[in-house]
Amino acid sequence: MSTGGNVKVCDIDDDVKERLKQFRFKKNNTNAALILKVDREKQRICVDEEIEDIKIDDLQEQLPGHQPRYIIYNYRMEHNDGRVSYPMCFIYYTPRDSQIELQIMYAGTKIALQREAELTRVYEIRELDELTEEWLIEKLQK
Repeated sequence: MSTGGNVKVCDIDDDVKERLKQFRFKKNNTNAALILKVDREKQRICVDEEIEDIKIDDLQEQLPGHQPRYIIYNYRMEHNDGRVSYPMCFIYYTPRDSQIELQIMYAGTKIALQREAELTRVYEIRELDELTEEWLIEKLQK
């Protein structure tokens, strides 16, 4: 499927939509990540992996260095007043040196996937070393 320009928009299969919904409504009390990728051949979004109890530094190590990914991340955040919340965010990772065709497919599908995930906290990173706990906390506190 394509839109007005040459931007390819990938399909989001029902099973991926279901996984997104399950992930969003699961009661996590630790950090958790759902990593999604584009299947270039089929032009579809698919689940790369789902990881329970993962710190953001470990998540950084799980991501490929030269390929974009979408990350739905559930973060256990402790506030100064002792409260604990679990904000969920959508992180769009697109390395500068990934293939242009892939970058276009990911960029073209980002908004549709964001809508499907129904998340308002949306962040973008270009380099893996930007993905740190300090960075995330700063973003979540805005």
